[in-house]
Amino acid sequence: MDQIILLDCSQDRDVSKCADVVKSGGVIVFPTDTVYGIGCDPYNHAAVNRVFAIKDRKTAKPLPILASTLTDVRNIALLDLRADILANKYWPGKLTLVCPLLDRSISSLVVSNKDTIAVRIPGNPCTLELIRKCRLIVGTSANISGKRPARDIHQVLSSSLKGFDAVLDGGFITEEKESTIVDLSKRGQIEIIREGSIKSEDIRKTLSTGGHEDRQF
Repeated sequence: MDQIILLDCSQDRDVSKCADVVKSGGVIVFPTDTVYGIGCDPYNHAAVNRVFAIKDRKTAKPLPILASTLTDVRNIALLDLRADILANKYWPGKLTLVCPLLDRSISSLVVSNKDTIAVRIPGNPCTLELIRKCRLIVGTSANISGKRPARDIHQVLSSSLKGFDAVLDGGFITEEKESTIVDLSKRGQIEIIREGSIKSEDIRKTLSTGGHEDRQF
């Protein structure tokens, strides 16, 4: 694709077109509930490689996958009791969970040849509709690695981020932080990889009570 396709979240036809770009091996920029993301089909190795190249991102850094349902997440990642508690509390929302990988047909580049995978169900209605139409999508921030994330498509189009195929316009994103990333891949251990929209203390409190004041983990 030589020219960027501009699409609008308010038009279902455009959301479907964006999903078609993903399913045909393209790379898209789209809104989430935190920042604008860039992504592709996580099973398409060549498309995933393009995302790394476009972002100038080191392949040693895994990419998160966005889903629209817990069932789809469970098909690719092993969720333990802790993951269930956090998913029930914060999804759809601004929490990314790193869990053991189940689906080995996902591009090895997505997981950087690791046995874990980062997953999230975002809260943005447009994002969820897009994902419903293509089932799963790589979803990392739409910026050159190390640069500030974009809040609207104008910031994306005026930046040095080049080489993607389509942009889905979802307006300005008011959230000022990215998702919080919690690593639950090691049994009995909890690591806050990145504190974002959700505070670390809230994560630990939720896990310590299991959502119930009289339960301890």
